Amino acid sequence: FQAIFNSSSLFQSRRFHRLSSLRCFASSFPEKRHPYPPQSDESVRLPLFPLPLVLFPGAVLPLQIFEFRYRIMMHTLLHTDLRFGVIYSDPVGGTSDVGCVGDIFKHERLVDDRFFLICKGQERFRVTNIVRKKPYLVAEVNWLEDRPSSDEDLEGIADEVESCMKDVIRLSNRLNGKPVKEAQDLRRNLFPTPFSFFVGSTFEGAPKEQQALLELEDTAARLRREKGTLRNTLNYLSAASAVKDVFPSS
Repeated sequence: FQAIFNSSSLFQSRRFHRLSSLRCFASSFPEKRHPYPPQSDESVRLPLFPLPLVLFPGAVLPLQIFEFRYRIMMHTLLHTDLRFGVIYSDPVGGTSDVGCVGDIFKHERLVDDRFFLICKGQERFRVTNIVRKKPYLVAEVNWLEDRPSSDEDLEGIADEVESCMKDVIRLSNRLNGKPVKEAQDLRRNLFPTPFSFFVGSTFEGAPKEQQALLELEDTAARLRREKGTLRNTLNYLSAASAVKDVFPSS
């Protein structure tokens, strides 16, 4: 496989101490409407695609498929429902149990039988049983949904997270010599839950943190964790900006 990204990573190190730039696009995420996901106790079979990245609901992921077993998977998907499970995997921690469905909405078969495709994140799932491992992974999964947070001011927390993101973008642009201007409307009419997924999708370069966010089943807890991460980043950027003011050539 080959994942293709057009936006720069927000975090370049495990401790988020090297920030390059952040481009936030919420237009691909669901608008402000209530989704109707499958029942959480429903179990289905799903082909799995382990990748060293995390896909969030609503996020767009371009992929180039050239490994033989996944070309086989693509041939099968093109004759079925064009959906597969993207699940985070790394050489040290292994493959995670929680992933996100990728729904293929654009694909192209190349002359050498490689595939270029663009998929969009849909439902989250938890693997309950591996059905087979060859020629590619197929598993039984249950769907995951966030638990209701009726006592939480989710809109207020989401607004605080958006404010932190705007501050991070502003300082990041300043450190990178870009024009400092007011950030755009980052929420784009998103409800708090899809907005929390959007925020998590911007934390490229920190897949373990992204995976932890994906696995949370509480919107408020996810937003608070993201707020903490953004504040830590903002503190670092503020310090770096102060150093740059004292030592302009550094």
